[in-house]
Amino acid sequence: MIDTKAQSIRRNIEEGIGAEIALNIDRTKLQTALHIWFDDLPKRNGPVLRFGTSGLKRHSVQLGFGRFSKNLINQISLATPEAVQLSRALLKSLSNDINLTFPAGMNIDNWEIAGSEFVLTAERRNVDEPLSDTALERTCTDVVVPIMAAMAELIGYDEVIEGIKEDGAAWEGAERVSIIKRRERNPRNRLLCFRVHGYQCMICDTDPRKKYGAAGSILEIHHLQPLSQLESPRAYDPNTDLLPLCPNCHRAVHTKKPVPWTPTQIREMRDIV
Repeated sequence: MIDTKAQSIRRNIEEGIGAEIALNIDRTKLQTALHIWFDDLPKRNGPVLRFGTSGLKRHSVQLGFGRFSKNLINQISLATPEAVQLSRALLKSLSNDINLTFPAGMNIDNWEIAGSEFVLTAERRNVDEPLSDTALERTCTDVVVPIMAAMAELIGYDEVIEGIKEDGAAWEGAERVSIIKRRERNPRNRLLCFRVHGYQCMICDTDPRKKYGAAGSILEIHHLQPLSQLESPRAYDPNTDLLPLCPNCHRAVHTKKPVPWTPTQIREMRDIV
């Protein structure tokens, strides 16, 4: 039955990682599973993720690389320290009920992809009705998306930003777009910000998904240190530098210039009203 959910799973993953994926059905084993990989990379090169059920009440997600993955792994070895940090943080964001297994000698803090023998396994146990829409969607969101996002970060996928020219000049106000300007738009930063802080406004506690249903994906990402105050580009850590805010609270924070109000100050203003 997991094959009937393939297209919804594809949409969920692509939205979370900011890159297109390909998938097919694996019926080579007793239980049907999905093979998932990046659409612009040959499947035999990897990384390829296998997502399916295991036993009666388990979901298993296994990531591996193909025999012809040498060039890709060399590319991954050149990932910036920031990309490595974010990829590891994405795996650390997995909930405690997910059992992660790394190659011998590696753990959640030091894992790295140094060869095609790298295999990462994530298992969720005690899953009620493992083939139900709810269970599959949860594991896709909580496990598959972070793992694929971590790989996208190491490989170096950038979100396509409409209106920005190749020379880095923005279409609005002739502003120069710095490295950090691109990094703030990284969908993996946004993903991790939500996984760390939750899907509600950190000032007014509004959860737009509960209020607006399918139209509720409207939270914005607020930088605690404004980009305009940076003397030079730097990496943003979603754990400590970014917060999800609803559009109203985000607009309120930025009514004070050049230094915005802090979330705490806006909370105090709301309490006075």
